[in-house]
Amino acid sequence: MDLASLVGLVGGFAMLIFGIVSSGGPSAISNFIDVPSIIITIGGSLTSVLGSNKLPDFINGLKGIALSIKEPSVGNPTETITNIINLSNISRKEGLLALEEATHDMEDEFMKKGIGLVVDGTDPDLVRGILETELTNIEARHSVVVKFWDKWAEMGPAWGMIGTLCGLVNMLKNLEDASSIGPNMAVALLTTLYGSLIANWLAGPTSAKLQRNNALEIMMKEITIEGLLSIQAGENPRVIEEKLKSFLSPADRAAAGGEEGGGE
Repeated sequence: MDLASLVGLVGGFAMLIFGIVSSGGPSAISNFIDVPSIIITIGGSLTSVLGSNKLPDFINGLKGIALSIKEPSVGNPTETITNIINLSNISRKEGLLALEEATHDMEDEFMKKGIGLVVDGTDPDLVRGILETELTNIEARHSVVVKFWDKWAEMGPAWGMIGTLCGLVNMLKNLEDASSIGPNMAVALLTTLYGSLIANWLAGPTSAKLQRNNALEIMMKEITIEGLLSIQAGENPRVIEEKLKSFLSPADRAAAGGEEGGGE
């Protein structure tokens, strides 16, 4: 589980409740709950998002909230580099065909596919083309989910404003009743609040985390592509290690390396 996302969501909600209770007491929470405003803002914004997507994309987009909270299953770049260096050592000692046995217990389907192409003697340009095409399509699928949350972050405040305008119209229609002005104004402002919460508490952070997870997965697969092509080209494991470490931050580079230290 991604602790940062979970703490961010729970912590943000806790800050909101604290702000309400600290200024108005526990009973003030009921002042911030209005069913028509919730229907207008959440329901209206979701219908706009639905209208902007195909139904399967809309459903998958909603599931993206679980992806943002769950820890990505792609591993980490240092482990990927270490695995590739170990594979390069095997290839250098036993030949490319020995790599096929190393894939039996491998969970990374992308790397397994790349190794299969390399072992089969596929032309390096074709190997790169096949893997980069898959990479492009993975990123395109991720983009659909990210755009779902970007669109909801856009539509939430917009529908909040629509709800506010509806509340203001009702208030202006009943100006002769002074006692209704305050409650109607409060309801009108609640839709703006709900819209801001959708954008800044839920949809915006979810989109940002999904983009971060996508960037991590794409980088991991780019490391895999460069590593496998270097193995296919017969490059020295030490050279491969230094090449792949360029993907990492200086602080992470010391942790990357094969079991034999990238030696020959």
